[in-house]
Formats: sequence, structure tokens, C-alpha cells
Amino acid sequence: MSTPLQTSANTAKYIALEDQFGAHNYHPVPVVLEKGEGVFLYDVDGKRYFDFLSGYSAVNQGHCHPAIIKALTDQAQKLTLTSRAFYNNLLGEYEKYITEYFGYEKVLPMNTGVEGGETAIKLARRWGYAVKGIPENQAKVIFAQGNFWGRTLAAISSSTDPSSYNGFGPFMPGFGLIPYNDLAALETALQDPNVAAYMVEPIQGEAGVVIPTDGYLKGVRDLCTKYNVLFIADEIQTGLARTGTLLACDHENVRPDILILGKALSGGTIPVAAVLADDMIMLQIKPGEHGSTYGGNPLACAVAMKALEVIKSEKMVENSFKMGEILRAELANLNSPFIASIRGRGLLNAIVIKHDNPDAAWDLCLYLKELGILAKPTHGDKIRFAPPLIITEAQIKEAVQLIGKGLEQLAK
Repeated sequence: MSTPLQTSANTAKYIALEDQFGAHNYHPVPVVLEKGEGVFLYDVDGKRYFDFLSGYSAVNQGHCHPAIIKALTDQAQKLTLTSRAFYNNLLGEYEKYITEYFGYEKVLPMNTGVEGGETAIKLARRWGYAVKGIPENQAKVIFAQGNFWGRTLAAISSSTDPSSYNGFGPFMPGFGLIPYNDLAALETALQDPNVAAYMVEPIQGEAGVVIPTDGYLKGVRDLCTKYNVLFIADEIQTGLARTGTLLACDHENVRPDILILGKALSGGTIPVAAVLADDMIMLQIKPGEHGSTYGGNPLACAVAMKALEVIKSEKMVENSFKMGEILRAELANLNSPFIASIRGRGLLNAIVIKHDNPDAAWDLCLYLKELGILAKPTHGDKIRFAPPLIITEAQIKEAVQLIGKGLEQLAK
């Protein structure tokens, strides 16, 4: 099997620039993009692609959504940053909007998803000491094996992926790991009175769209309540209509104590993240104890409110659910011998590749690039298919035909 690598001189020029002057901490698909519109991306040679990654679910609303871009550009001409040393006229409005939107009493605005994760852990530890009565410096936070929430030292301290943590120790104390989707293991861990929180993805995204068994999230909620432990839901990738409900936790009608959002909170324009909780948790942190220069800046507030508004006004939850059903059915209809399994909820989906070549998933993504679809493997044999939530049935059927052609190439 030979893998196509058709790279124009123009594309090669941009790739060479990154290779020479940028850190070598990514291994991108060899395409150089310069424009995005809706579900499509365009490279520097003008070729159009279906975007089946959506910036790791940051572009749920579609590339350069006109309403979000207008909110961005209008606010950018008035005021972009004040820091939190002063009030601005949009932060309170945004805080009211997002807390009412998700049903929490308070929000702490941050920039990136990993900052949201760090914030949630600090909140949980502080609550553990101030409310639960855990002895000083003894608080523990439990995570699920296979988790991914970023690349900071705290995030890699909870990781089970050697490519994340090898060579970066020593690691954060007070973290524990249990198997994902294992309520018995969770109950055993929560019996330790020094556990403050369990932080978990409702569906594990980077692990390859790993969906827990029905009842798992409700079991997590019940156990955390039983043992007086905070349930932290990392909805950075799964939230904001991606899985066919507003939050992935909504599939089981559970409410986490701390909710972390990011990625699509800005519609893929600027980094915006949020941590939501009620007063008993959030107000344990006092002025000067946590924050961010850019967190809650007026530009982010304007963008986030519009990004949330269009999710509802354009019925993206409903479309995500419906199109996800169609996508999985169309993939199944391919009857490809190279698809071991198809899994997903809404428009967060993955296929597992079955092939003698361990690099077959990467090779398939290179074939798909040539055919006009952009996707990326994760953990070797898995490929995520997560287009923007505005995709139509006709577009899904066209894209799946191309995926079928790509899979046929694996036989050669």
C-alpha cells in the first residue's frame, strides 16, 4: 500500500517555515489552510475540504459563523481588554447569561480548557478543606484512566498516556486514577474521606470517543453525593451540542457540581473557557486567590454570548442528534472490512480501523485529504469524525462516499 503525499510547492513552503522556526510538538496532516466557511476549509491552493475534526470540537457552530464574527469585530472596535483590575460593561451581562443558560449560580471565566481544568481542581481542593473538612494538604482528586484535559503539569500528572508524561516529572501529588466506566472502582476510591472530587469526561474524546455504559453518569452522580465528593464534568470537548444534547451529561439527566466548558464556547474564534458551580463551591475562593489577565475580557464575553445564542437559535442540538444518527448509519452501510467498529453520540464519532498495517489510520487520513476530507487519527487505530454541527444530510452522504473511496485504498 502506497500512501499519497501530493504536496504543492506553495504548501511545502509553509510547512518548511513551521518546521524551521516552530517547536516540533505536533505532527499535522500535511495540508496548509487559509480559509474556513461553514463545514468547509480551503487550503492555500484553493482546494476545498470537509472539516471532520472541527478544531477538536471547537468549531461546532461552523467556521467563521457570520453572527459570531460580527459580535467579535463589533466588540473589537470598542474594547478588548481591561484586566480584572477594573469592571467592564460586558462581564456581568455574560455571567448572568451563561449561569442562567446552564443553571448554575456562579461562573469563573478563563481562557483555555486546560485552565478550566486547573480552576476546577483548585475549587475542589479549597472546598474540600473549607467545607468537607479534609486535613490541610491532604485533599485528593480522582481521575479516570484514558483521560485527556491538556498538557499542563497538573493535566499530565493525571494522564495514563506515556507520550503526555514521559520525561516531564516530578508530578502533582494528591491525584488518583481508576478505570473509566467502572462504578465499583469509583466507590472504592470515594470511601477515602480525603477525596474532594472525581473529574471525568462524560465521553472520552481523545481516547477515541469512548462511551460509557448507560447509567454510568447517573452512578457517578449518586456515588459522589453519597460520599460527599464533588462531581466535576469535563465537557470541554463533549459539551455545547456536540453529542446531540446541550451537555453530554444531559444524556442521563445528571448535574455535575462543577462544569468545565471551553472550545466551542467561542465558536472557534478566540480562547474562551468557563467553570460553573454554585455558591457553596465557587465562593470558597476569595479575591486575589485565583484569576487570569484575559479571563472575562469584554471581547470574549461578546463572542461567548453569541456563540451560545446561535446554538439555540439554529437548533444545533437537534441537528447534531439527527445528523449523528445518519452519519453512523451511512458509515455502517459502507460495510468496509477495514472498519472494526463505529461509535459515537450526536456528531462526536469515531471509527476503529482493522488492518495489518499499524499506520493504516494515518494512511487513511492522508487518502481522505486527497479526496477532500480532513480528519486525524487518535491513539493509533481510531479516527474521529466530528464535523461542524451545521452539516446537512446531503453533505454527510457526500462525505461518507468519499470516506468509502478512501477505505477502498487500504486494500491496495
